[in-house]
Parts: sequence; C-alpha cells; structure tokens
Amino acid sequence: MYNIPWESLFGGMLLGFSAVFLMIATGKIAGISGIVGAFVNLREMNSKTNDLGWRLVFVFGMVTSALIVAPFGFDLPDVSNTSLGLVAIAGLLVGFGTRLSNGCTSGHGIIGLGRLSKRSIVATASFMTTAVLVVLVKRLMGWM
Repeated sequence: MYNIPWESLFGGMLLGFSAVFLMIATGKIAGISGIVGAFVNLREMNSKTNDLGWRLVFVFGMVTSALIVAPFGFDLPDVSNTSLGLVAIAGLLVGFGTRLSNGCTSGHGIIGLGRLSKRSIVATASFMTTAVLVVLVKRLMGWM
C-alpha cells in the first residue's frame, strides 16, 4: 500500500481555488511574478482598480500561510543551512527565466494549462524538463 500525500492534494486544491477566485473576482491571472513584479514598477498598477490592495493581500497570505498551518502539525522548511548567495543566484535565474518565458510557473502552470494556452504548455514543459535535469545532475554529483 502507498501513502496518499493529503497535504499536496489539499494544497493543490487551494491553489486552484485561489487562482479561480482571483480570476473571477478581479479578472487577473494568479501569476506570482506578475503580482510581485508590479511592486518593482508601481506605475504599472492602476490606482482606479485598487491593484495595490489585492496584491498586498495576496502576497501577505502567501508569506504567512506557512505560519498559519504550522500549529496544526505541518512542518516548516528548515532554512538554517541555506546559503544566501545561492538563494540570490537562484532568484536571479528565476527572474531571468520569468522574463524570458513571459511568466512564471504559477501563471503558466496553473492558469495557462487550465486555459490550454499553447505558450503555457511549452513554458511548463520547459520548466519541468529543467527541474528534472537539475535533480538528475544533483543526484549524479552526489549533492542530494
């Protein structure tokens, strides 16, 4: 018998629900790079539609959600041995990839695939292929 990853199932359901809710409520796509990226260029946000408010609430919920579920027995990731330099390099690479593919894994993978967007299918296939290759290389090098 195998264990069913209930946390992953419920997490995926919450992601899907929040993406659909955001699209219905605001007409916006739940792409994290677009939501957070607008903070870098505040001129992109339209003050008439209160873009700043929902973006702040979305990011706040995303950041604090782990702290909210921790008392219910969900483990927080251990980041004590994390290299800040490695995190900075990874962040720059993710930002570059996001600009290159005109979106991020959440926008393409959750919303784009659900809409059967050809660009999102190609982007998500590229993200997943890269992830598989990185894990393979890390395991072959003995880093995992």
